[in-house]
Amino acid sequence: MGRKRKKTNILDATEIKKVSKTFARGEGPDLKTIQDKKLKRELIVKEKQNAQAIRSAAFNQLLLPEERGCLEADEGERTLKFKQTEIVKHVDVGSARKHFSLNLPHHGPYRCAYSRNGRKLLIGGAKGHVATFDWQTGQLGCEFHAKETIRDIAWLHNRDYIAVAQKKYAYIYDGQGTELHRLKNHINPVHLEYLPYHWLLVSTGATGFLKYHDVSIGKLVVELKTRLGQPHSMTHNPWNAVVHLGHSNGTVTMWSPSMKEPLVKMLCHHGPVTALAVDRSGRHMVTCGLDKQMKVWDVRTYKESLAYYSHRPGSNLAISQTGLLAATFGGQVQVWKDAFKTKQKAPYMTHLVEGATIEGLDFANFEDVLGLGHSKGFTSLLIPGAGEANYDALELNPFESKRQKQESEVKMLLNKIQPELITLDQGNIHQMKEEVEEKPLDSLDHKELILKFKMKGKNSAKRRFHRREKHIHDEKRQKVRAALEKAKKEKEGIPEEPRTILDRFKYKEA
Repeated sequence: MGRKRKKTNILDATEIKKVSKTFARGEGPDLKTIQDKKLKRELIVKEKQNAQAIRSAAFNQLLLPEERGCLEADEGERTLKFKQTEIVKHVDVGSARKHFSLNLPHHGPYRCAYSRNGRKLLIGGAKGHVATFDWQTGQLGCEFHAKETIRDIAWLHNRDYIAVAQKKYAYIYDGQGTELHRLKNHINPVHLEYLPYHWLLVSTGATGFLKYHDVSIGKLVVELKTRLGQPHSMTHNPWNAVVHLGHSNGTVTMWSPSMKEPLVKMLCHHGPVTALAVDRSGRHMVTCGLDKQMKVWDVRTYKESLAYYSHRPGSNLAISQTGLLAATFGGQVQVWKDAFKTKQKAPYMTHLVEGATIEGLDFANFEDVLGLGHSKGFTSLLIPGAGEANYDALELNPFESKRQKQESEVKMLLNKIQPELITLDQGNIHQMKEEVEEKPLDSLDHKELILKFKMKGKNSAKRRFHRREKHIHDEKRQKVRAALEKAKKEKEGIPEEPRTILDRFKYKEA
């Protein structure tokens, strides 16, 4: 008989403790102080699950071949002083080609949006110019002029469909620039958002309505009235698909298509909320207002965690996959590192677009690239450490083929989430409702079948007296009515019994 080999872990206990500091989400509860046995048992099970998740994450870390980098300054230097020209000189040729500018001064200011896999770029000018292209190879997808004011743009479920918020309605175009649909229900749209896992196109405009449109079946799901006028900003939480709206009175409201009223209403600024952004984990929300403040909020507690002051109001916000925060102030863009953990004294990087106002801002997924849409055109900046170094090909694949794109579209449609499941707490979805065991009527006792209606104050002495008096008066009233009807019939000579055709043969007294 052969010997049984012992299972050896790839990581020992000391290495797992080191990795746990990276993947752990804070300290667990103190179980010794909990007296409720049921709660204590549930917490013990959850702590075991968390420990197993940390262990599996530590093992999976060995399979990740790439690590993200960042700018490191020498002693006495600061990273915010590094300019794009200096960064381009010290990177490889492939990375240097990702920094470019498009001079389009006649159709701006421009808005920009990268596709979910970070491969395609969509730009839209306020005067009607729309274009899509592969920004790495320079291959043009489509280009057309809408001949109408464009207020916002958005990618749909893949790189072949885009949504454009024009002057009067919202439109959907294909990869060739052909108009497919005119969404007449979306009147005067100003902001557009797309929820990829629910296939919902969300819009809001001058009318103050928030509208959810299912692009898979082409029907309007719900139309919600905000009652707060035209929103100044809009975004959605990637974690739970809740839509965040920033209003002119300084409040931020959170919406779900299953509720007619906002889920949460927060007072964030002493003026209009000009920009909103939520990180990928759904824990932190960043807001900018006309009061020249940029605030970081904890979405779990709805409390302010950090506040930054600026020389002018912020106009756009964006958060990268790795947690870098980008904010624009007029023609300047600032990138902050670790802005959610502790208050930073200075930004990580800065860039100034001379003589222009920035209107569009977006990070490219899986790339260290930040796109700026401004009044002079478009600019692509290199931001080291902005993109995720490793990607999941089953979720988002930057190098997908045509066949893989078709298969992913079918899988997304099969895994489509219904709009009714959009809630603040995603943990309630997987919980099962406890069903009470039904007993047959024959097995129930007589006492269990008696229905008791407990009404507070309905059986007082005063109420009983009034009910008894009312019952007596009702009987008297019925007797009086019967006597009056009988007297009336006798006066008019109407017999009490109904007459029939045989009454003529009855004997009549003289």
